[in-house]
Amino acid sequence: MKLLLSLFLTLAASAQVRHEDVAKGPGTDWLTYAGSYNGWRYSPLSQINAATAKNIVPKWVYHVPGARGLRSSPLVYQGVLYITSGNSIHAVDARSGRLVWQYADPRAKEAGPNRGAAIWADKVYFTTSDNYLTALNRHTGAVIFSKKFADVEKGTTSTSAPVIAKGKVIGGSAGGDGGMRGFVMALSADTGAELWKAYTVPAKGEKGAETWGNLLEWGGGAAWLSGTYDPELNTLFWTTGNPWPDYNGSVRMGDNLYTCSLLALDLDTGKMKWYFQFTPHDTHDWDAQSWPILVDTEINGRPRKAVLHANRNGFFYALDRVTGEFLRATQLIDKITWAKGIDDKGRPLMLPNSEPTPQGNWVCPSVKGATNWMGQSYNPGTGLLYVLTLEQCGMYYRSSQEPQPMKNFSGGGATEEGGQVILRALDPKTGKRVWEYPMTGLGRMWTGTVSTAGNVLFSGDDDGHFVALDAKTGKNLWHFNIGETLGASPITYSVDGKQYVAIASASAVYSFGLFEPAVGVEAPVIQIK
Repeated sequence: MKLLLSLFLTLAASAQVRHEDVAKGPGTDWLTYAGSYNGWRYSPLSQINAATAKNIVPKWVYHVPGARGLRSSPLVYQGVLYITSGNSIHAVDARSGRLVWQYADPRAKEAGPNRGAAIWADKVYFTTSDNYLTALNRHTGAVIFSKKFADVEKGTTSTSAPVIAKGKVIGGSAGGDGGMRGFVMALSADTGAELWKAYTVPAKGEKGAETWGNLLEWGGGAAWLSGTYDPELNTLFWTTGNPWPDYNGSVRMGDNLYTCSLLALDLDTGKMKWYFQFTPHDTHDWDAQSWPILVDTEINGRPRKAVLHANRNGFFYALDRVTGEFLRATQLIDKITWAKGIDDKGRPLMLPNSEPTPQGNWVCPSVKGATNWMGQSYNPGTGLLYVLTLEQCGMYYRSSQEPQPMKNFSGGGATEEGGQVILRALDPKTGKRVWEYPMTGLGRMWTGTVSTAGNVLFSGDDDGHFVALDAKTGKNLWHFNIGETLGASPITYSVDGKQYVAIASASAVYSFGLFEPAVGVEAPVIQIK
């Protein structure tokens, strides 16, 4: 028995996640937040398909201790599922939901949202709200190292799932709405040591500083959502947050570089190759935290290495990911009142009476944005990009109060009213809509998507339903009432030849698969008269 156990541990230890495994993308496992470096959230699994989706049933539920609003997208490797909650991480059997091990950081005090973990070699990584990168043995949960990378006393927190490429753990800062200086960083996957840090707001005297007033040190530009990576170009694509103070632009006149932007960074050095700013001098809290999707496709009659971006400001962009050249922008939502369009250089054509004022201005989209950080999915089989959008407007107000960093001062405020969430399928070649699926509920959902080679698209609605749609047509194939808020992105994986789909709800992780009748027992036949 000891010999068999030793052999098992040796074989388990020999299996390590490599750069090539993550670059290959999903299959049996799901190894990074978006499934693959290109951000597609697409799986080649097809056991669950448009014909069999009607037979999906719950397989297991794991209730995460103390969870109130999970936003984590699970990882899966060799039959173990890893999910984060606040300052803790849980490893569960991906077949049954049985707990394997759990780790809760004993030092971190306040637990904010945590969007997921990363896996590399024989380690699993996550960041805590007080800015520690923690690496654990993936078999046992034993701490290998825990390294501090930023000071929470200076307004920086951490909420995103790390991305690991070529032995570098890439992450970004949160906390931009309170006044801080945003950054993207690379840490060593072996030791946690800092390798480079790229700030999203320039220092005095640096290029771009002339686009600010005197708030450079606290200018915001948080980089709180994970990014994507092109191994061929060795380039990271990372989005940045809004400038601070959010709604009072009079104290920071100028474009406020490099907020509300997409940054193309060299993986080895962190050097900026190019940037594109979607919303110059933003005063509506429309940060750019929405997934940059990497797709090779034809745009404007030419083959392009493109990066696609559905922005909170209401427009859907296509850029050349090699050069950053603006290629096209189309309307993501129906009602946009702050700009009449985007010019041929990519700058918005502003409309009057859309800035926040002491009395308030009614603007579309609302402060939640036309979309947000919810996971999008690109399906190479259908050639479509699936994006959750929000048709909603709101009032924007500006305060005359003096800005005070780290005092949770936003320079005003915003309200929203009503709203309709619509899942839209877009053609990347044209930017046009192919189909749309209106969601039930009150416009509050934050659920992402995942699509498969079985032509099934999974997401969720405001009423707590997990839904499966036909990826070609948007037809509803199946739904299940989880019964509480869904605020995370689903994944799909396979164990022992069986495909599962998992999603985190507010307090638990649910896993689904196809109905399997017991041996010798026939499935019941229900007759309706």
